[in-house]
Order: sequence, then C-alpha cells, then structure tokens
Amino acid sequence: MKIGYARVSTDEQNPDLQTDALKVAGCERIFTDKASGANAKRSELAKCLKGLAGGDTLIVWKLDRLGRSLHDLIGLLDELKARGVAFQSLTEAIDTTTPTGRAMWQMVGILAELERSLIQERTKAGRAAAVARGVKMGRKVKLTPQQVAHAQKLIEQGEHHDTVAKSLGVSRRTLYRWLHSS
Repeated sequence: MKIGYARVSTDEQNPDLQTDALKVAGCERIFTDKASGANAKRSELAKCLKGLAGGDTLIVWKLDRLGRSLHDLIGLLDELKARGVAFQSLTEAIDTTTPTGRAMWQMVGILAELERSLIQERTKAGRAAAVARGVKMGRKVKLTPQQVAHAQKLIEQGEHHDTVAKSLGVSRRTLYRWLHSS
C-alpha cells in the first residue's frame, strides 16, 4: 500500500500542493501535519509510521517534509528499511523500491557519515590547537592546593566540615573529594 505524508510549518500554509502530488503518485492514505519540522511531536507522522507494514511504501513530496536533520532522516529510513517499508521522495527522485533509488539513498548515508567524520576531525584538531595555546580543558578547578591545606588546618582545629565548605564557596561533597585526593 502507498501511504503519503505531507507537512506544512504553520496553520496559514496550505498542504494542497503536497497532497495533490501524493494522490497522483497513487497514495491510498495521506497523513498531514501542520507543525514545524523541528517539532519532534508530530501526531500525524506518528500515526503514519505506526500504521506502516512490510511491503508498504511511504511517499513524501520532499525529504525536508519528513525531517529537518539528515541524521534523523537516515535513522528513520533505516528503521523503515528494517521493517520492510520502502520509501519514495517525489521531488528528489529517491525511490528505494528501485536499484537506482537504493543506491541513491546509500550515497546520502555515505555523505552523512563523511560529514560526521569531518566534524569529529575538526573538533579534535580544535581541541589540540587550544591545548597547544595553553587552554585548560575540562571543568574549572574548584579549590587551589592552598585552599585545601587551609581547609585541612581548619578541620584539624575543630571547625565543622559544613562551615569550612561554605567559607570556601563549595559543597561539602566537593570539600570531601578534595581532602581525600590530596
């Protein structure tokens, strides 16, 4: 069965262009949301996905109607593939029921993986450059060695741990952690 999904971002927008194209493509049922693509809670999309069964084909007018991020799209379409549901995007000419369409979708997945790898490389290089410039990574140190030594003296003199922690501007747990690590 061919199932269509259409989405417009606001109530003022009209989904007719999408629904007409989905009808021409042979969709027997069409689900329509009026919600931003960034909105994770799209009730009609949820109903659509729940109703899909093996052998069905999900058809959209355009990829961005299904999701805003490539990562989310790939995850969704991989899930559909695992359930035996085909996918078709009318404007991008992606049709996983054909060998060319499946190859096209695999290329999209490869490009997304490349993008993730490049982001990881740039992040790693940025961190290394920051460390080389003397930037300290991680959380800011809460207590200096002098403050820890002072805290130990106060506690040895009978001050309560809560009072010492408060005077240093840290929690009691942080104080304990520093006292036991030195």
